[in-house]
Amino acid sequence: MTESSNAPFIVVGVDGSEGSAEALRWAAEQARLTGAELHVVCVWDYPSGVGWAWAPGFVGMDLAAESRKGLDAMVAQVLDGGAGVALITRVERGHAADVLVNASRGADLLVVGSRGHGAFAGMLLGSVSLHCAQHAKCPVVIVGHQHR
Repeated sequence: MTESSNAPFIVVGVDGSEGSAEALRWAAEQARLTGAELHVVCVWDYPSGVGWAWAPGFVGMDLAAESRKGLDAMVAQVLDGGAGVALITRVERGHAADVLVNASRGADLLVVGSRGHGAFAGMLLGSVSLHCAQHAKCPVVIVGHQHR
């Protein structure tokens, strides 16, 4: 599903990391409990310095399509295809923190993982989750990594 109604909704950001998979699980359960739609957002952008010219490693790559495939695979794996929850997925180009803050407008809740694919693996809170906590237009839940 890709079109939204006027129903209450929860936004969750995913990037393929285990932290975002945990956030997706948590957000889906919250959506089930509250009857909200679940808006799953995956953000992509060209690596730094590649926005205006293709670097050799990116020639012929469709990063939007690759992001869509990754998003669909994550939803299928983590949510068993989204059963039991009204699901809307979208892929957007931009900086993850900015896109998620914008997506939080009108949302009942924004859910993010505590750390994604950022450069500093030892950090307890990533730059995207910190930015969302400070700037989102709705309440924010930051889901920490669950040791299973």
